[in-house]
Amino acid sequence: MQRLPLVPMALLTLSLGAMAPASRAMQRTSPAPIHAKSQQELADYKADDSLKGGSAMEQAAISFAQKYPESELRLYLFARAMREYQRENNAAGIEQMGERVLALDPDHTVALVLTATALADSLGPSDPDRDKKIAEIKKNATRALQTVRTRFVPPAGATPQQAAVYKTTLEAMAYSALGMTNLKTGDYNEAEKNLKQAAELDKIHPDPYVWYHLALAQDHRKKYPAALNSVEQALQLASSNPDLQKLAETEHQRLSRLATHGKNSPDSGRAPLPQ
Repeated sequence: MQRLPLVPMALLTLSLGAMAPASRAMQRTSPAPIHAKSQQELADYKADDSLKGGSAMEQAAISFAQKYPESELRLYLFARAMREYQRENNAAGIEQMGERVLALDPDHTVALVLTATALADSLGPSDPDRDKKIAEIKKNATRALQTVRTRFVPPAGATPQQAAVYKTTLEAMAYSALGMTNLKTGDYNEAEKNLKQAAELDKIHPDPYVWYHLALAQDHRKKYPAALNSVEQALQLASSNPDLQKLAETEHQRLSRLATHGKNSPDSGRAPLPQ
């Protein structure tokens, strides 16, 4: 099953949208006018920053970067394009714009989290660059966890509760990306560890995909009662997602039998791993 992790991404968008822009020390997403070297540069930036849609923002950001190759404002436009692609659930766009952001700021926590999540979602068994993708997911997610703890500055005007939600959402997404990658590569011990951490962190906006895939990891480890509890959590949260609900119901039936009888059933009865 292909996970659609842009559910937590959308929650991150809502968290970000509810807050005032972060300070430059945090993610440099809201530049002050003094960062522009000329009035024309500032005017061009403002015009581009008003655009909507990932493709339009991407083209505007690239054109701006070509016209002002030394401008600090390039980062903000590429970050805007990345977030527009996030809103559109466009994983390829997120990856491309995230790479642009990270080329300018390797410690940009949001870009690290979003690229790791998008890459983990698109990771397939026949990817020609599978090993490279896996390494990049682990690098970006691990670095995101470091930067969110060391560079995190609450957005200006955010309440302590909003700041805490912002931070834990980023952390949960990073752990989820790691856990999904572990699950797809057969490292079920690490998958359970990382997905459990993601679930524990994201209690305000729990993600049914995290709980469902945690159940799969625990199933593969033959931890059937724990897996049953996890899939039940997924079922409670998946009412608006018929496809996920159907998969979770099938897994629940299997786990109920195993938890009751305490013995294995054929592998064919187990829900397929995400591809």
